[in-house]
Amino acid sequence: MRSSTDLGSASTEEAEALAWLLRTLDAQAYDFVTPTLSTVRRWISRPPPEQPSLRDVFGWGFPFPLQAIEPDLLTALKAAGALEPVGPLVRSRLRGARVHGRLFLHSAYPGAGESAVFVGPDSYRFADFIRQEIAKAPVRSLFDVGVGAGVGAVLAHRWSGAERVFASDLNPASLRLAKANAAHAGVPLQVGQADGLAAAPTGLDLIVANPPYVGGVSGRTYRDGGGALGEGLALAWAKAALSRLAPGGRLLLYTGAPIVTGGADPIRTALAEVSAEAGAAFDYRELDPDIFSGELRRAAYAEVERIAAVGAVLTRPA
Repeated sequence: MRSSTDLGSASTEEAEALAWLLRTLDAQAYDFVTPTLSTVRRWISRPPPEQPSLRDVFGWGFPFPLQAIEPDLLTALKAAGALEPVGPLVRSRLRGARVHGRLFLHSAYPGAGESAVFVGPDSYRFADFIRQEIAKAPVRSLFDVGVGAGVGAVLAHRWSGAERVFASDLNPASLRLAKANAAHAGVPLQVGQADGLAAAPTGLDLIVANPPYVGGVSGRTYRDGGGALGEGLALAWAKAALSRLAPGGRLLLYTGAPIVTGGADPIRTALAEVSAEAGAAFDYRELDPDIFSGELRRAAYAEVERIAAVGAVLTRPA
């Protein structure tokens, strides 16, 4: 894995600014749960508040006058390159979300573009899935593939006490924010810029993954899953993970499953085949029966009844 001075590292000034932002928001008991994009869109369609709170600025992402927040916070946003003009006002290009008590910086709404780093409802379901499964076997080393803002790595470390924590992502912006978020949480995260598990060491006890799983091409790396219905990355990462795990090691895979006409689940079928070929144990369940229903209006999903959030556990034979 790459060290803290390699790809994915912020400049010293930017790293210090991100660390200061996280410490300051934590010290002021900042708390925000990031909802869906449509919910955010609805809420910020109203006029910006005259006296915005930290939640207005760093949660919802309202524009604000320069004098509305304390000067040190303003300085930190400038140093992090996270301040942009909106007419006579300015807006933070970073948001803050709290997941299971930990604070994560991520991209401002709407999170468009290849460099976007998003925390949202999937992040909370992913974290809940990890928490339900992680204590079933000891974890000394773990890897978060497609780390995003670092939710999987940070919380898997919290609940396992792993000694070695690795992560990868193709997005340099993701690696910078994941490292800042992990450092704030006291997690010794080592990151590498890589496609999937190309940078992963072998002999891992645990791999956690929340791959993009939406069909089609949006230009948002955290959404586009490849394959006919967005299943491509989930299947590719599952196959790769089994070769990186130690005997008895586990992959905890959270993803979206398109349930097609008649109720069939092609993701479950394909993952079961991957597991059988490797002689791995396989467990699978729905975590939420109906997510991203708005996607069903698109032509790619013409034969899809619903999209379910699912959790799969693949365990390499001991």
